[in-house]
Amino acid sequence: MTFTVQQIADAIGARVEGAVDLTVSGAAEPATATPGDIALAMKPAYAERLGEGHAEVAILWADADWKALGLKAAVLVQRPRVAMAGLTAMLDPGQGYGTGIHPTAIIEATARLGENVSVGPMAYIGANVQIGAGSVIGPQCYIGEATRIGCSAILHPGVRIMARVRIGERFVAQPGAVVGADGLSFVTPEESTVEQARASLGDAVTAQGQSWLRIHSLGSVVIGDDVELGANSCVDSGTIRPTEVGNGCKIDNLCHVAHNVRVGHDCLFAALVGVAGSTVIGNNVILGGQVGVTDNTTVGDNVVAGGGTKILSKVPAGRVVLGYPAMKMDTHLETYKALRRLPRLFTEVAKLQKAVFKSDQND
Repeated sequence: MTFTVQQIADAIGARVEGAVDLTVSGAAEPATATPGDIALAMKPAYAERLGEGHAEVAILWADADWKALGLKAAVLVQRPRVAMAGLTAMLDPGQGYGTGIHPTAIIEATARLGENVSVGPMAYIGANVQIGAGSVIGPQCYIGEATRIGCSAILHPGVRIMARVRIGERFVAQPGAVVGADGLSFVTPEESTVEQARASLGDAVTAQGQSWLRIHSLGSVVIGDDVELGANSCVDSGTIRPTEVGNGCKIDNLCHVAHNVRVGHDCLFAALVGVAGSTVIGNNVILGGQVGVTDNTTVGDNVVAGGGTKILSKVPAGRVVLGYPAMKMDTHLETYKALRRLPRLFTEVAKLQKAVFKSDQND
């Protein structure tokens, strides 16, 4: 695919100057760009390396002096990463999935596929499934009975969507994602050590080992529009009511949303996030990498949790938290600084104790 500089500027809503009819077919970092690339030099520090490459055109910050950088043309942007979103969408060649229904795919007779749905090799689509127009079902995908998926979905290879799941439009699932597996919901015939530990905070655990009985997951999963689910991430079925993921959520690789969880709209979860059962996550919540959220709690709207945070209790709306246990970020940073000062403090206290001891002896 080849685009003129003017076409790129129009597509991303940016200002363009110079030779607008120059064509590019790819994007590159400044130091490695060829004449056929558009260089991504959207900060002055990046632009310093343009001389190491051979770019003739670049995306630059809004008031950049592009002529001084030796370029023939420039696309000038206000929000660099927003510009990158539009540019990469234009230049993405996709995964090369074929069109139509591959002969090795298995589609049950009662399944209903919209117009221009493609189904890859060795995919399986179960009975009474409904898939919206323009969707792509990649190789070796599984879609369980009575599941509904909206228009323009993309399921990459090896995705598993279990029975009775409801998914909105423009859903994207990266390889290996699983939606609708049974949740971790088990019980013992008599009171378990877990129940005793929770009641006594670990003070009195006397129960004997017992076998676990499964509580079956009847609730399945409901996912809104414009949701993306990362590779090998899982959203488990609810026990009675469905697990819910709201519109616009973006979930990274190796994340886990447990049974009965409710996730609001436009949340962003980085890799290795785990949300335990029956927790409610508000709208526009951002959870950094390896954040863990305990069960049966609430995280309010617009909360931001830094990487590695462990949320063990309710977090009010708008709070920025960090640490284990989660606390206000500024408080955590002060606590961390104090922790680092402890060895020096112990040394100073020891010196004071020694001085006091000597003083007592002299008296």
